[in-house]
Amino acid sequence: MKLDPSFIGEALLKLLEALPTTLAITAVSVGCGFLAGTAIALVRVYRVPVLHRLAAAWVTVIRGTPMLVHLLVIYAGLTLIVDTLTGRLGLGWNSARIPMIGFAYLSFSVTASAYCSEIIRSGLLAVDKGQREAAQSLGMTAMQTLRRIIFPQALAASVPNLTNFVIGMLHGSTLAFVVSVVDINAKAEIVASTNWKFFEAYLAAAILFWAMTILLERAGGAIERRINRYHKGGVA
Repeated sequence: MKLDPSFIGEALLKLLEALPTTLAITAVSVGCGFLAGTAIALVRVYRVPVLHRLAAAWVTVIRGTPMLVHLLVIYAGLTLIVDTLTGRLGLGWNSARIPMIGFAYLSFSVTASAYCSEIIRSGLLAVDKGQREAAQSLGMTAMQTLRRIIFPQALAASVPNLTNFVIGMLHGSTLAFVVSVVDINAKAEIVASTNWKFFEAYLAAAILFWAMTILLERAGGAIERRINRYHKGGVA
């Protein structure tokens, strides 16, 4: 078997058709994971009664199980729940009508919520407690202190880890092919199946992911530099 460089370029062009799907999965999971993760982090940092124990358990369970398992459990479990409920209620609807990408959105958002919560929590804990006390001495409420003083600095401190988090979710999106979502990984298999040039197709996929990773790294670096430019000491 010989390497066919020309097919790498051909495969790369065909893989671009699946790029929007991969980006959509990444964007939705990161966005939902960030919102849920922020809520979980705040609950844990401020030790909300009862909820902080549930939040800690959630993070432990999700981080302690593989991303693929989350996808398979949600795919099988949600299908069972929906079909059972619609059957008992006599509704003319079943899980077959749920778009496959919906399972990927939900599953990867669940995964992202646990990992992102730890990133945000570490950023919140990195902010000096004296700044909270200073804000309160100026008459700020707890919510104003969080919104104007604590959270901006926590995000600044978390930029490097958040960048790695986004890259990790981008790479993790390749698991979506398990539930028949045609992302870049699945598209590579489809492209290669016509002539069995799997190595060239996977190499093209690797190049595409590498390019996107470099863009994310540079975007994260630019944000860090902008923050440091205006930062006058502290955690950022």
